[in-house]
Amino acid sequence: MSSTQQDVVIVGAGFSGMYLLHRLRGLGFSVQVFEAGPDVGGTWFWNRYPGARVDVQSITYSYSFDDALQQEWEWTERYAAQPELMRYINHVADRFDLRRDIQLATRVTAAHFDEAANRWEIETDRGSHVSAQFCIMATGCLSVSRLPDITGLESYQGDWHHTGAWPHDGVDFTGKSVGIIGTGSSAVQTITTIAAQVDQLTVFQRTPNFSVPAWNGHADHELAQQVKESYASYRQRARESFAGDIFDFSQTPAMSVTADEREAEFERRWGLGGFAFLVSFVDLVTDPAANAAAAEFVHRKIREQVQDPVVAELLCPKDHPFGTKRLCVDTGYYQVYNRDNVTLVDVKSDPIAAITPTGLRLESGTAYAFDSLILATGFDAMTGALFAIDIRGRDDASLQEHWSAGPRTYLGLQVSGFPNLFTITGPGSPSVLSNMMVSIEQHVDWVTDCIVYVRDHGLATIEAERDAEDRWVDHVNEVGAATLLPEANSWYMGANVPGKPRVFMPYVGGVGAYRIICDEVVAKGYEGFALKA
Repeated sequence: MSSTQQDVVIVGAGFSGMYLLHRLRGLGFSVQVFEAGPDVGGTWFWNRYPGARVDVQSITYSYSFDDALQQEWEWTERYAAQPELMRYINHVADRFDLRRDIQLATRVTAAHFDEAANRWEIETDRGSHVSAQFCIMATGCLSVSRLPDITGLESYQGDWHHTGAWPHDGVDFTGKSVGIIGTGSSAVQTITTIAAQVDQLTVFQRTPNFSVPAWNGHADHELAQQVKESYASYRQRARESFAGDIFDFSQTPAMSVTADEREAEFERRWGLGGFAFLVSFVDLVTDPAANAAAAEFVHRKIREQVQDPVVAELLCPKDHPFGTKRLCVDTGYYQVYNRDNVTLVDVKSDPIAAITPTGLRLESGTAYAFDSLILATGFDAMTGALFAIDIRGRDDASLQEHWSAGPRTYLGLQVSGFPNLFTITGPGSPSVLSNMMVSIEQHVDWVTDCIVYVRDHGLATIEAERDAEDRWVDHVNEVGAATLLPEANSWYMGANVPGKPRVFMPYVGGVGAYRIICDEVVAKGYEGFALKA
């Protein structure tokens, strides 16, 4: 087993890991990055299913740390597709010479804290061992694909693929009959893309999801130039906003205006596309009446687009409030169900009993056969990638045991009992409720500044205090409970994974407010953290 020593080990070479490497290396630290995939990119390397693209506008879903980078890069679409995102990621890796400190195709299997040495001992599946003062988990929130809890998958004789681990060379569905399980964001994009290619597409839907139009198209070069001329102010606006983006966040309560005015604003926001609709009014996810008005507006839009009234009703979400699950952003999704070769099957009323050698069977006995099966069944979000590693802190305590009742962190950055271990966009931070790029950069900057502080003050460790962790978890729960979000059985709650504790994992207080809290903690000498020499 080879053994080396580093100042910092970073697990993951997606957007977080790459920026961490760039910053820490520039600050004089020795750094080793381990990436399980055969290339950089993280989530965007694996999620290359048909139609995969970002749901935040390209001009804001990008790094802000280097002005030359953001001035020179030209996006071709309003919402960049996966191939373009990978071109951008590879451009950044090459531009800043990041690859020389990234070991690809290497999965970290264990990270144990040595209390005597105050160092993390990291092991990989390739037999290497690294000792580091700091260990940073840049493993991503949506990086562990979840297979459905359905018997018989191993018996299926056709080709099957999970959207979160798509073949690098793609899949040709031309002329084939295809079944797809799931109607979340990945499924919406996949269904919309392959409908015209396949001979027959059967969509198995348990829970419909709200989707708003992207109005995607070629990048607006005039807007891009305008943004580039004022990038600093646009970036600051995003950092101070609720969701880390630059669209207009309304401060008006929905019920404070007339029904006609409300309808007009919903219509205007619908025309803007994307998440702008979610912030049409300030209280859409806190006031049940406001939420019901938004839901009914979207229901009407679905009914207008889908010709078959029975199918339209099946596509109208009615078991969770609007915006309490990750909102889908589509390009012609609902119209797909007007095609003769697309069939929607409601598996809430008639659940899937088993996957068979030729397709699948419902509990009623109805059987479906197809050439290929797509599993758009989501991820073990937020915690899955961390639990895949044997992480042990003080007294050999495992992270999995510490989080047995749900994830507990201080600020989503550290866990009590695990000194010098950091999580980027971890549970208890805005992460998946925001433009991830803004949250990633904020966390990376905070963590790197923290590590510099520890080094420059001759300290050995920094560790979240248990009381501070408890108070933060209580605050996260309190803020979450003040909204409608916990009412949905969403992956925000871990509800998509059987047996996973039901805890609202992200922080819904907003990106701008969260940033202020993190900065105040630092200003007070890292309040809530134990610093030891």
